[in-house]
Amino acid sequence: MSLQPEENWDIEISPQNSLFDLRLKDTWHYRDLLLLLVRRDFVSFYKQTILGPLWFFIQPAITVAIYTLVFSNLAGISTEGIPAPLFYLAGTVIWNYFSECLTKTSTVFKDNSAMLGKVYFPRLIMPLSIVFSNLIRFAVQFLLFIALMLFFVFFKGANIHITVYVLLFPLLIVLIAALGLGLGMIISAVTTKYRDLAFVVTFGVPLLMYTTTVIYPLSTAINKYPAYGWVIKYNPITPIIETFRYGFFGDASFSWGLLGYSAGVTAVILLLGIIIFNKVEKTFVDTV
Repeated sequence: MSLQPEENWDIEISPQNSLFDLRLKDTWHYRDLLLLLVRRDFVSFYKQTILGPLWFFIQPAITVAIYTLVFSNLAGISTEGIPAPLFYLAGTVIWNYFSECLTKTSTVFKDNSAMLGKVYFPRLIMPLSIVFSNLIRFAVQFLLFIALMLFFVFFKGANIHITVYVLLFPLLIVLIAALGLGLGMIISAVTTKYRDLAFVVTFGVPLLMYTTTVIYPLSTAINKYPAYGWVIKYNPITPIIETFRYGFFGDASFSWGLLGYSAGVTAVILLLGIIIFNKVEKTFVDTV
């Protein structure tokens, strides 16, 4: 019995590929590798720590405590009636997921050069594994957010109203993950040739946080600082954070127009990231 062509091999290597070819079929075939990489990232990061996964809770808790002390108590920045720890934790959870996806994806070629130079697999697997492994961390920190919100509602009598817009939560996670993934792939492609950009990312990402509404509401930024409030307003991360707060607290500067703008910018950045990533992956071994 003769074999059909597709039964003779499971990998076809061709010299020319479209920049828009995402190779999603190949990525699905290598889903076991994706799961292994996610497990590796999760285990290796906390393998030699004493507290282990407890750092998932400790890091945001310490960050929120500092923000509450500095920005709420000392600086007196309004949180629009939302308990300060809850306000800051909502922004921190979203921001942490974005920043981790961005920073780790931005060095994916350099960090995995040995593996990528020796064996074939769809290169998109590597940045995707970062997004999914950080999603585990996000899920744990989100549980901390829910626990803190329940504490303020039942023990502190906080005036919190969950709105129907909480149903947008899955969309917000997809948007923030896609934004971090797209920007990370663009930076990773450029840093294979220009290593200086890696240093820019190191100190630039924390500074970028101050152009979002992680530590202050959008209304405060626009009213008190009109000269550059538009920068914060049109940062694509801002509508995601504001929608998240509006869904869970019922109090934020929510706008369908801004959320649509954020989705559009995210789609463009992700598409651009995929195009550049597909182009550079063919020659990165020569420059990394």
